Amino acid sequence: MISEFISNRTISRYARLTVAVVFGLSFLALAQTAPAAGSTPAAAPATSAPDSPSAAAAAAVKATGTKVGTINIEQAIFLSNQGQRDFAELQKKFEPKQNDLKGKTDEIDSLKKQLSAQQDKLNDASREKLVKDIETKQKSLDRSTQDAQEDFQAQQGEIGNKILTVMAPLIVKYASDNGYGMILDTSQQWPRGPVIWYGPAVDITQPVIETYNTQSGVPAPAANSTPTKPVKPTPKPAAPASTPPKK
Repeated sequence: MISEFISNRTISRYARLTVAVVFGLSFLALAQTAPAAGSTPAAAPATSAPDSPSAAAAAAVKATGTKVGTINIEQAIFLSNQGQRDFAELQKKFEPKQNDLKGKTDEIDSLKKQLSAQQDKLNDASREKLVKDIETKQKSLDRSTQDAQEDFQAQQGEIGNKILTVMAPLIVKYASDNGYGMILDTSQQWPRGPVIWYGPAVDITQPVIETYNTQSGVPAPAANSTPTKPVKPTPKPAAPASTPPKK
């Protein structure tokens, strides 16, 4: 129950939705900045930053790359320095609520054990009172858990959206600068995701993380810290089963 706070499934659904929205906005900007056929393009403002979303969109207009690359959006978000820092802070913020829910769960489990152990010794009135008490506490726990989970997911979404809004144009620019014509997300392993197999040479997750870390200026977490969210390993070809040594 408590583990639902950091549900991989929830993060995956969030990541796919946000990727679609953010990249949609990036290419909407692309369409708005692209000159009409036959028109004379206006001179770009001298103050335009090279890494801005509009610059990334403009770069995408001229992209002629044919390579196909991959990126694990979940890893890119959660393994960035900012992602590790902000999600660790969020988890710490919710620790009191997790402990509270765990205490209520333990209390209900204790009452259930009491009911089971004393089932034959209790009179009807006492048994009904204990059953009703368990049901009331369970309903309260369920409501509290749902409210807390929704609150956690909302704040988690805000953090991820903030990171991806800046990261999306960096992905577009990196792909354009390095000859990629298509980038596929590998956050979901096949058959849930579209990619059956890929090699590390086409994966741009790490360079995108490094580029984002440089732009954000957030320092790397301490060496003994661990990411808040367990990240699924990057899909690789399955290794053949080894033959057990003969005795």
